[in-house]
Amino acid sequence: QVQLVESGGGSVQVGGSLELACEASAYVYNWGWFRQAPGKEREGVAFINPSGTEILYGDFVKGRFRIARVAGVDRVYLSMRDLTPEDTAMYYCAANGYGLAARLYKYWGQGTQVTVSS
Repeated sequence: QVQLVESGGGSVQVGGSLELACEASAYVYNWGWFRQAPGKEREGVAFINPSGTEILYGDFVKGRFRIARVAGVDRVYLSMRDLTPEDTAMYYCAANGYGLAARLYKYWGQGTQVTVSS
């Protein structure tokens, strides 16, 4: 069993930046970040493998976000910049799945809200 706790969400204005973090209670080999806006399906934001050599981003990221993990620590970060109102959503970290498909992940955090206002 892996417990995940996200932090770092909040409210920013258009064009602002935020950094989300997620800490695990046990070893995580693959990390994923997902988001879900009201009335929409959960979508994959970013993925990183154990060595950091495989990184995937959702098409909407367009170079604005960066996923990173800390070697030797069960923690992952999502740095976001140039935020738009369309990025408003609950953001979730997920562990030990693969890629950007939510159905492939078993462990989920409780989510952290990101709100971007114009």
